Amino acid sequence: MRQSQLFTKTTKDVAKEEVSKNAQFLLRAGYIHKEMAGAYDLLPLGLMVVEKIKEIVRQEMNKIGGVELIMTALQRKELWEKTDRWDDNMVDVWFKSELVSGNEVGFGWSHEEPMCDMIKNHISSYRDLPVYVYQFQTKMRNEKRAKSGLMRGREFVMKDMYSFNLGKEDHTEFYNGAIEAYKKVFDRVGLGDDTYVTFASGGAFTEFSHEFQTVVETGEDTIYLNQDKSIAINEEVLNDKTLQELGIARNDLQEVKTAEVGNIFNFGTAKSEQLGLYYTDEAGTKTPVWLGSYGIGITRLMGVLVEKFADDRGIVWTNREVAPFDLHLVSLLRENIKAADELYEKLGVAGYDVLYDDRPDARAGQKFADSDLIGIPFRIVVSEKTLDQDSVEFVNRKTKETELVSIKKLEAYLTTHV
Repeated sequence: MRQSQLFTKTTKDVAKEEVSKNAQFLLRAGYIHKEMAGAYDLLPLGLMVVEKIKEIVRQEMNKIGGVELIMTALQRKELWEKTDRWDDNMVDVWFKSELVSGNEVGFGWSHEEPMCDMIKNHISSYRDLPVYVYQFQTKMRNEKRAKSGLMRGREFVMKDMYSFNLGKEDHTEFYNGAIEAYKKVFDRVGLGDDTYVTFASGGAFTEFSHEFQTVVETGEDTIYLNQDKSIAINEEVLNDKTLQELGIARNDLQEVKTAEVGNIFNFGTAKSEQLGLYYTDEAGTKTPVWLGSYGIGITRLMGVLVEKFADDRGIVWTNREVAPFDLHLVSLLRENIKAADELYEKLGVAGYDVLYDDRPDARAGQKFADSDLIGIPFRIVVSEKTLDQDSVEFVNRKTKETELVSIKKLEAYLTTHV
């Protein structure tokens, strides 16, 4: 993409109420646009990052047998009443509205109930199970506070997966496999070293759950770590009983601030029994399906990455798997513009996604500041000075290291440095 054709512009200032680092930088760099508190538009750069993260998650979910679909966000009142989760006293984040007919409708904050209801049309025998389905869906949650940018929104993109198994043993095997798949996701986006499987409360879902918590100073959660045993406990379930069950002492735990980036829940057969989701086993007995639910906040992940890795200059994307582009080509040429155009085309043919700053009127300082703010992992600078040496300047955004690289050897250099 040529930067001159990118309609979004960078800015130095954002509204004072945007106190979170991720919102400030994503707004300033032109990744998102704020509609209202907790609701943001994804602009071209933001959409590119979200699609990159989705593809990582999609690949890992497919590897464990997941099949992708997409459900409507509109929710039937009578379906959720069967599980007592329509009640605002049970679930306090509903957005609800009234149809012209006078009936109430909800906007999806999760999809266990409609998923179970839909699956009823496709399974009857033990031969039809297991089934693992997932979607990337816009969720709506009426959060009381929405001051953390993409880390806590009222509207957000989520990957939610649902497992339908014959029984506890099959469910446990898949559940453990999902944990490992989640670890791979967080490794690939660059958060693996600081993301912990955390024992937590199930909230409006189940009695207990496992969360995936990423250590970040501005996170809204507090967890307690025992790194020697790789045990993490959310403060909401930290008590003598939990410590005894896990075989650890309170003094062995370190308190850290975190942001929740994923969670998984074991529903057992309770919800299937409430919704009438059964199958006939080999003996001909009517048996309830075993249900699990698995979530990853896609837009939240983008926010956490910015919150954790941004520096005083702007965003620092961890790798090309999540960055909107692989390379940022910055041209400082005033006369021999064709040389930069040819390099842009050459990099594209070599298979790199390139943002090409070809803006003719922008000063060098502005181009470098914008490049730092946008945060693409690697920058290639071409100028009269570098061309005099038949070279370009290669800059690592994270380490800020620079190196002069021969244009003839650039492709070979990139294969080991990008």
